[in-house]
Amino acid sequence: MLVLLWLVLLMVILFIFIYNSVISSKNKVEETKSTIDVYLQNRYDLIPNLVEVVKKYAEHERNLLEKVTDLRSQLMKQSWEFTKDRFEKENMLGDTLKSLFAVSENYPDLKANQNFIALQNQWTEIEDNIAAARRTYNSAVKDIRDKKQMIPYNFVVKMITIPDYEFFEAEQKAKEKVNAKDLF
Repeated sequence: MLVLLWLVLLMVILFIFIYNSVISSKNKVEETKSTIDVYLQNRYDLIPNLVEVVKKYAEHERNLLEKVTDLRSQLMKQSWEFTKDRFEKENMLGDTLKSLFAVSENYPDLKANQNFIALQNQWTEIEDNIAAARRTYNSAVKDIRDKKQMIPYNFVVKMITIPDYEFFEAEQKAKEKVNAKDLF
């Protein structure tokens, strides 16, 4: 009888340990999602200032400026979960912003403008923070996915509700560049 009691106690302790580990992993994913959202909001906040500065110098780049503004509006209006659709739109916005900075090469006065330089530095810092947060998020998603598949964690995960999180993957162009590098 005592052995059975010890076995039950051991099972309860193991269950509590596994449960807490799974919940901790889930909370890590949620925390990193919030961090990414903060950095994305910083990027959204930077866009109007950037558009205004570029607008003064590059009047005929109106289509690019409208695309940046439109993407920003779409992303800010919707409070999406972390889905492939949102990730694709975020990557499109990043690409469009890169194009906007590339346009500055055609405008020496713009390139030398102190406001533009400051905005470009802020953008670079924000993009670096987003990249770091993506890595942390993807690591947390991998951890929770592992626990959903590994014994004994998967038994506990089946008892509680843990959403299926998507990876925040690199944009397709970046993947193609990496694959092209691998060929040489």
